[in-house]
Amino acid sequence: MGCNGCKDESRVKMQIRRERRRRRMAAAAARGSVQRRVKKLQRLIPGGRGLKPDRLLLRTADYILHLRLQVNVLQTLSDIYKP
Repeated sequence: MGCNGCKDESRVKMQIRRERRRRRMAAAAARGSVQRRVKKLQRLIPGGRGLKPDRLLLRTADYILHLRLQVNVLQTLSDIYKP
């Protein structure tokens, strides 16, 4: 007759292996998702291609500020030249 304790131990080890594998795969998927988003952002931001993520985020913040300034200038000009 087999050892019931051995079967239970084997089952627990298998569950632990499955959980570790699931976590590794989830982490890899998350890294891939972040990398895809960084690539998209690199295409959107002028001069963003080839920048490392930390520099890309700084450039993105500068670009957003630049766009806001442009909007403010255009709104002001629109208010000035309203009929």
